[in-house]
Amino acid sequence: MIRPLAISMGDPAGIGPEIIAKAWAARREAVLPPFLAVGDSRAIARVWNGPTVRVSDMASAVAVFEEALPILSVDDAGEIRPGQPDVEGARCALHALELAVGLVRSDAASALVTGPVSKAQLYDIGFTHPGQTEFVAERCGVAGENAVMMLAGPSLRVVPITTHVPLAAVSSLLSVELIVAKGRATARGLCKNFGIREPRLVFAGLNPHAGESGAIGREEIDFIEPAIAQLRAEGIDASGPFAADTLFHPRARARYDAALCCYHDQALVPIKTLHFDEGVNITLGLPIVRTSPDHGTAFGLAGQDAAHPGAMIAAIAMAGDAARRRAEAAA
Repeated sequence: MIRPLAISMGDPAGIGPEIIAKAWAARREAVLPPFLAVGDSRAIARVWNGPTVRVSDMASAVAVFEEALPILSVDDAGEIRPGQPDVEGARCALHALELAVGLVRSDAASALVTGPVSKAQLYDIGFTHPGQTEFVAERCGVAGENAVMMLAGPSLRVVPITTHVPLAAVSSLLSVELIVAKGRATARGLCKNFGIREPRLVFAGLNPHAGESGAIGREEIDFIEPAIAQLRAEGIDASGPFAADTLFHPRARARYDAALCCYHDQALVPIKTLHFDEGVNITLGLPIVRTSPDHGTAFGLAGQDAAHPGAMIAAIAMAGDAARRRAEAAA
């Protein structure tokens, strides 16, 4: 049996339900693999009048996929008001995420795609992880430092070495061990998920001009250069650190498969500038495939039929491709 992808809807008041439905509507044109939505079925009914079928197993999801969007319904979101998040919706989003992770961990589904959630709402119900990436990693038994958040588009892949932390804390969080762990996971992930047999990694410096040999900061000398040397000793094609302002023009991008950056915005500004409607968040270092669209809940757009599904379509396509490559490698 073809194993479908499991897509958690995210916050039911956000644009997740709409872009999942629009992705299903584009399934043939985009050549998407079968998938099912996991979440409150009413959230999709509020924003879309296309065909849906509630299912209880994966075989049924595959059987109806060509004619209707299959939904494994989690009916605990309370009153759903697009654009108006609340704690009941956050609980539903977390329940759907937990269920979708379980489907993939048990091999009932081939890959996980996560819809956007509101961290603020999740924190209000006791969610203690920085984001969905760390939650999924924990459920898979993977230490946080070994799970890598990669943002990928048609011409650029970036990895933030530190993620959702204050900019003032970045320098104190950088270490040789952390940078090496992220580099190893990135190299393995490029091979397993993208079929790149000899990945080329570059590292951005933290400081302007990559520190100017210590004149504008020592993080490059103390942490990044030793980490690159260790990765190269392990046979990984790693180079840098380079000034971040020279890493993302077209000629530079042609020389590497992924750029590892010191902090969140150093990585996400270029990927969102180049591929705002196509960017995909893929978690490397997991025993499962997990992707998500590289955008948030967009509560201001919810319920207006204005959400663009491009990033969700790209996330589904990338998850399907990665799952296929893993299955072929394991055969």
